[in-house]
Amino acid sequence: MNIISFVRDKLLLYLLHLCCMAALAVFLCATGYPADACLLILVCWLVVLGVWTGSEYWRRKQYFTRMEAVLAQVDQRFLLGELMPYSDRLEDRLYRELIRQSNRSVIEKIHAAETQKNDYRAYIESWVHEIKAPITSIALLCENHKNDITRSIIKENGKIENLVERTLYYARSDEVYKDYIIQETSLAEVAAEVVSRNKYYFIQNGVQVEIDCPKPVHTDRKWIAFILNQILQNSLKYRREENAQVRIYTQQHTKETCLVVEDNGIGIRQEELPRIFEKNFTGTNGRTCERSTGMGLYLCEKLCGKLGIEISAASEETVGTKIIMKFPVSTFLVRSN
Repeated sequence: MNIISFVRDKLLLYLLHLCCMAALAVFLCATGYPADACLLILVCWLVVLGVWTGSEYWRRKQYFTRMEAVLAQVDQRFLLGELMPYSDRLEDRLYRELIRQSNRSVIEKIHAAETQKNDYRAYIESWVHEIKAPITSIALLCENHKNDITRSIIKENGKIENLVERTLYYARSDEVYKDYIIQETSLAEVAAEVVSRNKYYFIQNGVQVEIDCPKPVHTDRKWIAFILNQILQNSLKYRREENAQVRIYTQQHTKETCLVVEDNGIGIRQEELPRIFEKNFTGTNGRTCERSTGMGLYLCEKLCGKLGIEISAASEETVGTKIIMKFPVSTFLVRSN
């Protein structure tokens, strides 16, 4: 708020004052008052009006400055009505009460939406745990009766399991802090576990896998296994027809350990590369090779952000793709070693 906008807001009041001053001057002159006395009275009137304007502007500016300071300090700005500074003006108190009533309505809507969201997430999580039982049963039955048909069933059953797992992790992605344990984790063991889980896909498609991850990192084993599984699923999906290879290795730097998943697949177009972590982005490969949802890499980036891991990609079309995850190295741990 500046002085010009304040004066413009009071134009009707100033116009009333001018009319009253003119009427008073006419009355005084008509009753025989000398002109210099009339002028002195009008000047005093203008001085008082000017002093009132200045003091009122200063008071209102201070009030709104305090309100802006309160608003800047709170994260949930819809609570402004509860935090507004007190004012002796009736107009401010009425506005404050109206804002409070409006905020209560907003808070009730937010609570209702959060409750509905939590109920839906709880249902999804319970459904995922329930669906895992028949998925496991199908896998065991197929393992005990191996033939060409059951091997195909195992492959399709694995796809279902991956999609179900993705659903579970997506439901939990906003509250990762409730379900993770940061501890020393062997990336070699995690990578071997994920590769073993997808062994039928690697064998059936003739994909060679190399793992070279000697350095452990501090992260959550379960979540990083899920992220790595999503990346390997993409490497399998967008592989080349012959001599397909996937390398999983680490690169050690002073302040970080990089986990690199490199394949020699069909690669990604350069104009599409900056968008591969966007939600629902499928790209040219997702439309031509297999039906894609565009959720895998989006979820990977979201979970990496929650875990404090930086994820990026480098690719060249027809040559291959690298997905790089940077795990920060704690300076405390470095000094201890």
